[in-house]
Amino acid sequence: MAVEPATATKPPKGFAKAVALWPNGAPGALGDGEGDIPKIYVYPAPGSGVHSAVIVIPGGGYFHLAIEKEGGEEARWLNAHGVTAFVLEYRLGPRYHFPSPMLDGARAMRYVRSHAAELGVARDKIGLWGFSAGGHLASYLATVNDNGTSGAEDPIDRVSDRPDFAIVSYGRYTMDDSIPRKTNMEGLLGDHPTKAMLDSISVVKRVTKNTSPCFIFSTTADQTVNPMNATAFYDALKQADVPVELHIFELGQHGTGMAQGIKGMSEIAIYPTLVANWMEMHGWMSQE
Repeated sequence: MAVEPATATKPPKGFAKAVALWPNGAPGALGDGEGDIPKIYVYPAPGSGVHSAVIVIPGGGYFHLAIEKEGGEEARWLNAHGVTAFVLEYRLGPRYHFPSPMLDGARAMRYVRSHAAELGVARDKIGLWGFSAGGHLASYLATVNDNGTSGAEDPIDRVSDRPDFAIVSYGRYTMDDSIPRKTNMEGLLGDHPTKAMLDSISVVKRVTKNTSPCFIFSTTADQTVNPMNATAFYDALKQADVPVELHIFELGQHGTGMAQGIKGMSEIAIYPTLVANWMEMHGWMSQE
């Protein structure tokens, strides 16, 4: 059977450097082409001192990455607010399926935390910001994580991959049939996922009291990912006593990104301000 070619992604704008997460090849890699090498694009915050950090995870249905609209733009905004940012380029379907993107996201968390000193970031103030499929990936990492493996040969594997917080925008968090959906996340699971596979990526089933604090954003008008996903995730977090904030706007199609300058939808332009307020409240962003 022919192996699907890797999906390559044009880098976002304005990054300082790119870092391959596994210099000697990622686990399960099927080649060494551009789309076979998960990486982070580094956006250092200006100024001296130790900064909080956010890894931005673009969406694209696990088939491609909206890496500028849901990556570069957010990274530059975070920099302007004193936060060091990283944009994650993770492996994609149809060449790669679960758990490759999860491994890439977890590795990014461990990399930033293990290199915190040289990156000038606080080890306990590293969060995720994911959009659509990236929102699903961020929520999964916020829910399924560990403290690292002490004594691991690779020092990066010795630290925790638990994000200190997660911001998730218009993602799918449950595969329960009670919430209508058009797809079964084929980009992540392939064309014929079993119920067990669907359950394994259904984040609401994985929530515990250890799940990272979350900020959830969605829109009622989203026709791609039902906003009931956002309320289901909120309910699961609330039930587990996890700090959570939820905003669902009436207008706004799927894929609003930073929600700036969208004609006829000025209401949702407040989104970045709400994110900033939430981060400031928790000490993850300095108050201006």
